[in-house]
Amino acid sequence: MSIIGAGRVGRALGRRLHELGWKIGVVVTRSEASARRAVRFIGAGKPHGGLTRNLLASQVILIAAPDDAISGIARDLARMGGEELRGKVALHTSGAQDSRTLAPLKECGAVVGSMHPLQTFSGVGVPPLEGKVFAVEGDIVAVRAANQIARALCGSPVHIAGEKKILYHAAAALASGHVLALLESATQLLISLGMKRSEASRALLPLTRQVLDNFQRVGPSAAWTGPLQRGDFKVVEAHLRALHDSREDVANAYESLNRLATCVLAQDAATTLAELEKISAALKPKVKVRGGYG
Repeated sequence: MSIIGAGRVGRALGRRLHELGWKIGVVVTRSEASARRAVRFIGAGKPHGGLTRNLLASQVILIAAPDDAISGIARDLARMGGEELRGKVALHTSGAQDSRTLAPLKECGAVVGSMHPLQTFSGVGVPPLEGKVFAVEGDIVAVRAANQIARALCGSPVHIAGEKKILYHAAAALASGHVLALLESATQLLISLGMKRSEASRALLPLTRQVLDNFQRVGPSAAWTGPLQRGDFKVVEAHLRALHDSREDVANAYESLNRLATCVLAQDAATTLAELEKISAALKPKVKVRGGYG
């Protein structure tokens, strides 16, 4: 296997696969220096600061580059490799893009696919991959290779239709970055009340962890708690009034999240949404209308 774009994901996958006995060929990054650092981290491979024909010596080419670079890499590699790409397996690791991004390589006879590990990569060490979902799609032979890699890493390959892959990635963003944004917003609110950050984290993290544990153990409906779940709309309105006075951006997010929670969790969504609309109407600033004609 050769790796193009050995950033956090490429380095981590390369290192773990090398530890498992896979042969690592060429490791390509934007500069010789970064390629050498990547090879040192992986523990194997030949560094190159740019695309090289030496990539064609590997049966599998893993493109672990940023999303906006993948299509350009595919075009450049297709121009360089031509018919020598026939029968090669090309995989990229983007969560948002599907295998159509590698169309230039497919036109040269390569089989193409994508393999996205649903895991965060900090760049420090290799995160645990055991049991993690790897979203795979593409040509049959490429999917077979992606499945083999995922299982070698003790991951769980799951097939996602290429045209639906962006929804998969949106779901991942909701469950990771957006959850972090919510936690940081709640933390900042407590800090604004005089708490230290460590105190705010100590107050909120166990609460969040318990909700997640309950979600896994008993499901979303049973895990749902709070004033909206209880139908305590006076408290919901009080929350919004306080938030509008404190943080308008958080207030707007809270209002949207109330509607989302109602749609996905409430048994009687229509009634709850109607109550939320009443609250929104009550909180809208009164606009004075001048009478008469000018």
